[in-house]
Amino acid sequence: MGDINKTLFFSLSAILLISLSAALDHHTLLINPLPSPHTLSWSESLSEASEPDPDTNTLSLQLQLHHMDALSSNKTPTQLFHLRLQRDALRFKTLTSLAAAAVIRNGTRPGRAPATGFSSSVVSGLSQGSGEYFTRLGVGTPPKYVYMVLDTGSDVVWLQCAPCKRCYSETDPVFDPRKSRSFAGISCGSPMCRKLDSPGCNSKKACLYQVSYGDGSFTVGEFSTETLTFRGTKVGGVAIGCGHDNEGLFVGAAGLLGLGRGKLSFPSQAGFRFNRKFSYCLVDRSSTSKPSSLVFGDSAVSRTARFTPLVANPKLDTFYYIELLGISVGGTRVPGITASLFKLDPAGNGGVIIDSGTSVTRLTRSAYSALRDSFRAGTTRLKRAPEFSLFDTCFDFSGKAEVKVPTLVLHFRGADVSLPATNYLIPVDSSGTFCFAFAGTMGGLSIIGNIQQQGFRVVYDLAGSRVGFAPRGCA
Repeated sequence: MGDINKTLFFSLSAILLISLSAALDHHTLLINPLPSPHTLSWSESLSEASEPDPDTNTLSLQLQLHHMDALSSNKTPTQLFHLRLQRDALRFKTLTSLAAAAVIRNGTRPGRAPATGFSSSVVSGLSQGSGEYFTRLGVGTPPKYVYMVLDTGSDVVWLQCAPCKRCYSETDPVFDPRKSRSFAGISCGSPMCRKLDSPGCNSKKACLYQVSYGDGSFTVGEFSTETLTFRGTKVGGVAIGCGHDNEGLFVGAAGLLGLGRGKLSFPSQAGFRFNRKFSYCLVDRSSTSKPSSLVFGDSAVSRTARFTPLVANPKLDTFYYIELLGISVGGTRVPGITASLFKLDPAGNGGVIIDSGTSVTRLTRSAYSALRDSFRAGTTRLKRAPEFSLFDTCFDFSGKAEVKVPTLVLHFRGADVSLPATNYLIPVDSSGTFCFAFAGTMGGLSIIGNIQQQGFRVVYDLAGSRVGFAPRGCA
């Protein structure tokens, strides 16, 4: 009799799961393989050769962004994807180590001045180890154009400089400050030097900087001021690191454009030029022929964006913290995922940040487990595949043109962000294996990665202390 009851129970459970799956809200996922790298081209090449207009007073300027895959035509899609996951693990280690070692920093806001705007295109930087996306801008006078990584998770702007004690391979010639009329050193005793976490001083009383990352990468050199040129718009007096000793994951690009919230980031230093607003839109990596974009200025703010307030971490001012209240799968809130799981405590632990350089979204372990189990319950009709790398929920879509998958919505304070299916189920090989693009972490920090951001215009309105998400924002 007991066996009959067990059989009846499991049969009813199976019927219930199938019924629930049928009742879920669904998206259609088109089955596309891993993209192949393409030849990089820049539409702004003419603007590089032209002289900037000194009377430019535009409210915004748009630049292209590219994914680092564009610099690696000699690697297969599978090789590129494995490299991406390796670097993503190191990136996650970097951010969590920074959060763990956070200290209180003091500083002042930049003064106000007449606002202008400018923009840049963005490329993905992953295959060369330069982070995920990069853009091209001019450094010095006359400007020398180089690829710079975009990073919302760090502050200091830096690039490799000649003479090199140790420099990695980059696409362009190494920048030589001796050939720039606008390059100027910063003295040890200057307020700008004191804003560095670990300032140094040489025998000539010149300020030295060093930035190290959790993966062992580092850059060391002179802290200086220089002019940056964005499609003809010049921004002078930007404090940058001129690195003579550099090692790590930034191969291919010349350096890094820090877009964090800290006092030395580019938005903090030059925000008065563009009303402290910028945004980017990252196209799906499978759309290899389309550029992404980075916009500075008032036009960076999309009219269709839904905004969530920024949260201040008194222990660390670099990251963009936002409040995640819950997650829905198939139109239903996931039980067990509450705001308390993502709370930033007074000591600076926990919280949720949005980051341009992390690929896969990481959630605290209990939240991820609840999300994964809910997604699995809504996909019982789909053929499962073995685990892959950090992904524990994968599917075999070989031979299919499309499949129905449950919808997924991130509920931020004031903004519900409904993700397209391609933002949470991604191809991991060329044979039809797709995986759920979230992962769990034993630490307290959760990170919204760029796979989940793709296709949205992500707006950083620092004047309004908010972050916005506009769907279909890359057009």
